Amino acid sequence: MNVKPAWQEGITGRGVVVTILDDGLEKDHPDLSRNYDPEASFDVNNHDEDPMPRYDLTDSNRHGTRCAGEVAAAANNSICAVGVAFGAGVGGVRMLDGDVTDAVEARSLSLNPQHVDIYSASWGPDDDGKTVDGPGELATRAFVEGVTKGRGGKGSIFVWASGNGGRDHDNCNCDGYTNAIWTLSISSATENGMVPWYSEACSSTLATTYSSGSSGEKQVVTTDLHHQCTTGHTGTSASAPLAAGICALALEANRRLTWRDMQHIVVRTAKPANLRAPDWSVNGVGRNDLLSLNFLYFLEFYRLHLRLITYLKFHIKIQQFTVVVTNIHNISRQIPAKSHVTLHLAVKECAGVTYLEHVQAKISLLSAKRGDLQIHLTSPAGTRSTLLARRPHDLSRAGFQSWPFMSVHCWGEKPFGLWELEIHNEGRFLVSTPGNACSFHVPILSNVLW
Repeated sequence: MNVKPAWQEGITGRGVVVTILDDGLEKDHPDLSRNYDPEASFDVNNHDEDPMPRYDLTDSNRHGTRCAGEVAAAANNSICAVGVAFGAGVGGVRMLDGDVTDAVEARSLSLNPQHVDIYSASWGPDDDGKTVDGPGELATRAFVEGVTKGRGGKGSIFVWASGNGGRDHDNCNCDGYTNAIWTLSISSATENGMVPWYSEACSSTLATTYSSGSSGEKQVVTTDLHHQCTTGHTGTSASAPLAAGICALALEANRRLTWRDMQHIVVRTAKPANLRAPDWSVNGVGRNDLLSLNFLYFLEFYRLHLRLITYLKFHIKIQQFTVVVTNIHNISRQIPAKSHVTLHLAVKECAGVTYLEHVQAKISLLSAKRGDLQIHLTSPAGTRSTLLARRPHDLSRAGFQSWPFMSVHCWGEKPFGLWELEIHNEGRFLVSTPGNACSFHVPILSNVLW
């Protein structure tokens, strides 16, 4: 008798499908083969349909297989741990084992968007504390096409690791993939609820899951190359697939969820649990589990499922979002060493807009040393977001050119009133905001039923 895999017998006739954008997928691994989905797989590096990794002496292409096991290793397996969404289909896109061009990224992000529900990615620009980079034109178009047309118009769900540059004082708001409004950005917590040494603190991260920590703290158990198992998967690379698995559980409960629904579900159901951070605070709608640059919301995957199912049964449809752009004109300013400037923007009421989701401040600055800059944004409700902290390794003279700094700290607040943007120059050189090049692009608003 030909028995279909569990993921093909989903609640609505087809199971949830997750694809891992990485360095390949060992599709014949005993713990993955039952849930492997060839329609969610492709080798962009070699231009064929086989996502198997390239084997070498150091097993350098093991990353994708490890991430896949966290999401969808089959139940009752005999080799390793079970995946969070053990009934989901899983595929792999081999795209990191070669030149990662804009075209490679776009091809990967747009693989079979009417079949794939969730794309999980644990990569981005260098986490060296000095790089500012993001998706190119083609990849940006793939993101937009995904959230507007993917999954029959409900939108593809992109889960992204926030980065491992903590030791080098990197900031994930300088990573254009994880700070994009289209991605669900995921950071890490250790088993003891601490901030890992590699964690990047930034205001665009939406949620946190478990991963590795310091010496003596456990790491993540998952599938590995050569049909093996590892107890040493680490970093935010391990956190993002856990979140992708949780998203898959949510879609199993309600296939009608949109990409924005998924972000709202994270906001409403995740809790801070036993996380320990010095910067918890309350935003303008009283959310005391949101405002930590290190953690934000915490996805307790072993407790979250019940809360998700309960919530989804009473889910209120989130309406179409509205984008409101307001610019500050003619603001050519100079910021002397060890000083700052404060810019103000009044946001007036807009018909149909009631609550806030993401805020973007698109900023252009000229600086002799980019790493000396700090940027803070305060909402009309008094919520202060750190859009950029000092990056001592960033010696670039390039400054920022309409770079979209993003914050989710004000989620749920009313956007109307006076916004305040502070730009601090902590260095020894002059910083300037050139005329019409500096705009305060705020906010992305929604008429959400809160």
